Amino acid sequence: MKWKMIGTAATVTASVGLLLAGCGSTKASSGGENAGNLNGNMAKTQVLNWSENGQDITTLDSSLATDVISSTMISNSEEGLYRLGNNSKVTPGIATGTTESKNKLVYTFTLRKNAKWSNGDPVTAQDFVYAWRRTVNPKTASQYAYLYSGIKNADKISAGKANVNTLGIKADGKYKLTVTLEKPLEYFKLLMGFDVFFPQDQKVVQEYGKDYGTSSAKMVYDGPFKMTGWKGTNSTWALVRNNNYWDKKHVYLDKINDQDVKSTTTGFNLFQSGKLDMATLSGQQVKNEKSNKKLVIRKSSRLNYLEFNEKKVKELSNTKLRQAMSLTLDRKQLVTDVLGDGSVQPKGFVTNDLAKDPTTGKDFAAENATASSTDYNPTKAKQLWEEGLKETGKKSLTLTLTHDDTDQMKALSEYVQGQLEKDLPGLKITSIALPYKTRLARETAGNFQLVISAWQADFSDPISDLGIMTSNNSYNFGHWANTDYDNAIKAANATTSSTERWSEMSKAERIIGTDEGVAPLSQNVIAQMLNPKLKGLVYNTAGLDYNFKSAYMAK
Repeated sequence: MKWKMIGTAATVTASVGLLLAGCGSTKASSGGENAGNLNGNMAKTQVLNWSENGQDITTLDSSLATDVISSTMISNSEEGLYRLGNNSKVTPGIATGTTESKNKLVYTFTLRKNAKWSNGDPVTAQDFVYAWRRTVNPKTASQYAYLYSGIKNADKISAGKANVNTLGIKADGKYKLTVTLEKPLEYFKLLMGFDVFFPQDQKVVQEYGKDYGTSSAKMVYDGPFKMTGWKGTNSTWALVRNNNYWDKKHVYLDKINDQDVKSTTTGFNLFQSGKLDMATLSGQQVKNEKSNKKLVIRKSSRLNYLEFNEKKVKELSNTKLRQAMSLTLDRKQLVTDVLGDGSVQPKGFVTNDLAKDPTTGKDFAAENATASSTDYNPTKAKQLWEEGLKETGKKSLTLTLTHDDTDQMKALSEYVQGQLEKDLPGLKITSIALPYKTRLARETAGNFQLVISAWQADFSDPISDLGIMTSNNSYNFGHWANTDYDNAIKAANATTSSTERWSEMSKAERIIGTDEGVAPLSQNVIAQMLNPKLKGLVYNTAGLDYNFKSAYMAK
């Protein structure tokens, strides 16, 4: 999914970590019709005060969104063929029925006739056709267009070698949709619950043109909620119940107030004073509150990693220099003493507990751990550093390290900078702390030397991580390139054998670990203080993080 940061494409055999948590609220409810559904357990007040930690919305355009916060807002205010429920289970969305051919190449979806956009327009099959074609069209420059790979002609269209109208999607009347694949995709249904595959109201997109999705007012919604109050740059907004939603009787919250709170200290104080129902904590706060029943630790498939811009700094294309920088980092010390929030040591680029080997049942990350990728060995690091400098004709190196200005990222960057400068002679690092949106824009534009980035799987499969590091992928901002890696990913995507596919993904993981395409830093957890009155919130570690559709405030 995304950088969901926010991170952001396979056999889906993994059990996805799920936590149901609670939060509270203020203000009276107008949704009395729903109270009976929950046996009178609903509070009169159905407003949730939520918060984000240092992350603003970047866009509400489902073709262009790349970060977790934008994706979360889109996925709660809009809807595709399916929604993702507990444990990433596919649940009904706009599609009421699905049939698939015996060869699993043709899917036919029957759409519900009572689905409407918030402006009253019906949601039709043509809305999906228009949205999909717009996303894969090279003129749109969607960074997620690569997820369409496997749908008939998608790759050719994205490469400018085929007309967008040849994409394997067709509207058979208003309420029947046919999708044709080039090969079976075991994770196809999970993709259909991801926001880059959502429909778009063509009339609205064309009305707003380049301004579409740049504010909550320049949008239309077909999901459980509508966005309000986001003007494109502000850090506060809200989700309000969408009375045009086809399943509105099962939407219980009237309003979700949301805001970006960069400081975890500020967030905790707001929670303590009752002004927030959820606040994200960092290191020492987590230790302080470990016995507090309102503390919830959520698993995550998000990996923080150090990315090297090989295009901007030619020396960073030297494998030994990259390996040396990674070997100076003691991940155990980093997650235990520096972050201290329950973060996990990574074993490689694919996160722990994302997916299991279909043959052995062993975790992918553990099965393919590469010692050189995440080991701590300052002696070896110094040796490789000196050899690498000699090979590049340098005696020293001065680099910038770009990162978010949140408490967690500041702590992480200070550790990385300190270790690199301490163990690698002649290396000088200048830290650049930026607001999330600014860092994301600079990283996307390639305007960095070293950057602490993050990626979260869009669904529970290794390819969702590994796919972004191919040499031509739009998310490979450091321009790391390895022909063997590209070939392994290509082979994994081409085969119809689950065993062969797993083998090729394993090969790719070992290649990026050995060549140090990126340096894994830490696997996130999300530590939160939560008001226990919120029930029914669905949380998944991959894809849509928070599904608020059936959440409600208990008495």
